[in-house]
Amino acid sequence: MVQTIYESFGYVIPETVLSVFFVLTLLTSLVGDRRSKYLPAYTALLGFAVTGAFVAGQIGMDQLVFSGMYAVDPFSWFFKVLFLVSGALIVLFSMQSRELDTASTKYAEYYSLIISLTIGAFFMAGASNLLMMYLSLELVSISSYILSGFTKENPRADEASLKYVIYGAFSSGLMLYGISILYGLTGELNIYALNQAFSSGALSQVSVLIAIVLMLAGLGYKISAVPFHFWTPDVYEGAPVTVTAFLSVTSKAAGFAMLIRFFKIGFIDIAAQPAVAGMWQIFHGLNWTDIIAVLSVLTMTLGNLVALWQTNMKRLLAYSSIAHAGYILMGFVTLTDQGISAMLMYFVAYLLMNLGAFYIVMLVANKYQTEDIDGYAGLGYRSPYAAFALTVFLFSLTGIPPTFGFIGKLYLFAALIKTNYIWLAIVGVLNSVVSLYYYVKVVRSMYLVTPADSTRVDFGFGTNLLMTVLMVPNIALMLYFTPVLNWAEHSVLMFGLH
Repeated sequence: MVQTIYESFGYVIPETVLSVFFVLTLLTSLVGDRRSKYLPAYTALLGFAVTGAFVAGQIGMDQLVFSGMYAVDPFSWFFKVLFLVSGALIVLFSMQSRELDTASTKYAEYYSLIISLTIGAFFMAGASNLLMMYLSLELVSISSYILSGFTKENPRADEASLKYVIYGAFSSGLMLYGISILYGLTGELNIYALNQAFSSGALSQVSVLIAIVLMLAGLGYKISAVPFHFWTPDVYEGAPVTVTAFLSVTSKAAGFAMLIRFFKIGFIDIAAQPAVAGMWQIFHGLNWTDIIAVLSVLTMTLGNLVALWQTNMKRLLAYSSIAHAGYILMGFVTLTDQGISAMLMYFVAYLLMNLGAFYIVMLVANKYQTEDIDGYAGLGYRSPYAAFALTVFLFSLTGIPPTFGFIGKLYLFAALIKTNYIWLAIVGVLNSVVSLYYYVKVVRSMYLVTPADSTRVDFGFGTNLLMTVLMVPNIALMLYFTPVLNWAEHSVLMFGLH
């Protein structure tokens, strides 16, 4: 056992490095001015950079470690890269956030929590044991609870944090109950062993389906799927913009990574694979794909319809985030490698367009002290470059060419059509049309409404550069997306074949 643990530690060096920098970032509060955000921010950025170097060294690894509790494979590697990019961008955003500056924020604790959430997301992406899944999800959740209420002088932040804790505790309890049922039925916690137990055909199908629904409650809450979404709009509105952006990408992507691994490895009948490569079959009697298809439709439809009535940009993007969870779920319903590859491609697009949109929201809140859509009136005249960038991000979220969001949705719909889920593809297209209305509403306000004050505002070279870094890939990857597609396909190709 000791030898196994010792050998396994060699495969979790990136997680270990992040843990070290979590402590170092926390200790920066002992050095210099506690009100200074730069030392802890630079320490966190250094941590992400060093971790990235070690993650780069894991390219091509495919190994189960710690007695099968954790997988280091191309699938988890894909998400680790996304988490590191997202974390580094959020640190850069936070260094410009006036919302954090005006609160009596302890920056060392704030940036260390960003790292803590990233560590939990790493483990969620590779967890291959039900207990590891629960513990990693709780690490992400607890970090999220604290971050959402970090600006404690803001009553909205206090409310957001409290609601998040209540909904999170309830959903986690349901998930833990589902885990207990699965363990009681099989005596196993390892999801590979669960697959073998299900292949025997001796388990009660009803009990297994109940356990699956309970597990979906915990995972659905993390990805903001209906009906586990109630926390999302209030938390997104009340939390600092930087935290909202971080939760919308990293927390959601980690939830999807764990969802895919749990179902793909635990509930796919490997012995019954058809001749067509890349197609999966579930165990007879466990039609959980129908449940996910219903969740997908409800999630994208409710998210888009409720977003139509929003006047606050953060709430609008919150319901938009819910809708996008529904779009991403479409890829999983196909039960194909192509569908999962399309999901991974969409995550790359979602990171760029969603973080970009939230970045502009933060900048506008900094300059104009407003989050309302009315506050964007005439932004195209006052800050033309920021307005143009936001337009690109919103069009990408809609899925309109020439943006990478269009390619992401195109591949999701193509995977659905190829597997004869034409009705679900039609629902997805109709929902995209609905989303166009509330995104264009913001664009209309920026360009067709005369501002009360037409004073030009320039956000500065550094800010414009960061906008460009997020905006250019949204357009360039529409024209040349082959590297991202190949990366996504490679990440799925050998996934779960231990």
